Amino acid sequence: MKLAMIGLGKMGMNMARRLMQGNHEVVAYDLNAEAVQQISKEGARRAASLQEIVGQLAAPRVVWIMLPAGKPVEETISHLRELLQPEDIIIDGGNSFYKDDRRRYETLQAAGIRYMDVGVSGGIWGLQVGYCMMVGGDEAVFNFLEPVFKTLAPKDGYLYCGKSGAGHFVKMVHNGIEYGLMQAYGEGFEILDASEFADSFDYAKIAHLWNQGSVIRSWLLELAEDAFSKSAGLTDISGFVQDSGEGRWTVQQAVDTGVPAEVITLSLMRRFRSRQQDPFSERVLAALRREFGGHAVVKKKT
Repeated sequence: MKLAMIGLGKMGMNMARRLMQGNHEVVAYDLNAEAVQQISKEGARRAASLQEIVGQLAAPRVVWIMLPAGKPVEETISHLRELLQPEDIIIDGGNSFYKDDRRRYETLQAAGIRYMDVGVSGGIWGLQVGYCMMVGGDEAVFNFLEPVFKTLAPKDGYLYCGKSGAGHFVKMVHNGIEYGLMQAYGEGFEILDASEFADSFDYAKIAHLWNQGSVIRSWLLELAEDAFSKSAGLTDISGFVQDSGEGRWTVQQAVDTGVPAEVITLSLMRRFRSRQQDPFSERVLAALRREFGGHAVVKKKT
């Protein structure tokens, strides 16, 4: 199949490569001209604009967007809506909010353009091992695109999840679960590091050990082993942890539907805390302990 890939970041670039390895033809576009030049050397057709993308594809045109959620996706879809024809297909493979998918689906459907939301997981390892994909939209369009999903995914690595929005909804919850798993691993290793045995621990070896038949084995532990192998105490990085939106949306969904998602919610709050230095709330706590109990406080150094 011939399709366009818009967005050649860490995910989009390697997805384009995997598609070409599967004998699909890729038309590549990115605002970064160097990225377009690089992938064109590997066999992709280059495009310098959205207009050029449309001109290089045959009907029904398939355009896959791998851009950050929000304004970049909105603007790209808006421009494509003016360029594409009925029965052409837009795929958003980024981490968009599922309610945005429903709105886009309705808007594009009015113009006869098909829209699919595809949650993609796999990170920088996807080129080698494949991408896990959660697909939402019309099932007939999913069936048409299945050869593309089959190329990108490992065995049993893609699923039609339901109507428009379902793909990104499943991916949203997937990422919320990821928050909780990562937080549990982080806390566990911190307990190890605070213990009297810490001097004898090799965290890379412990992570490796736990992956040998243990009930907590996972790919995340494999990544932890790699990280500790590179830096035993992770002293080369700070504890500032960003979030890209899905954890917030998962927590909000839990609130909206009355689901008690304590672990995911607390893991999100912990990420917020990681970005603070000397948080005001802790200063309030220290002041209150001093006021009601005369407890000592640590003065700031001037």
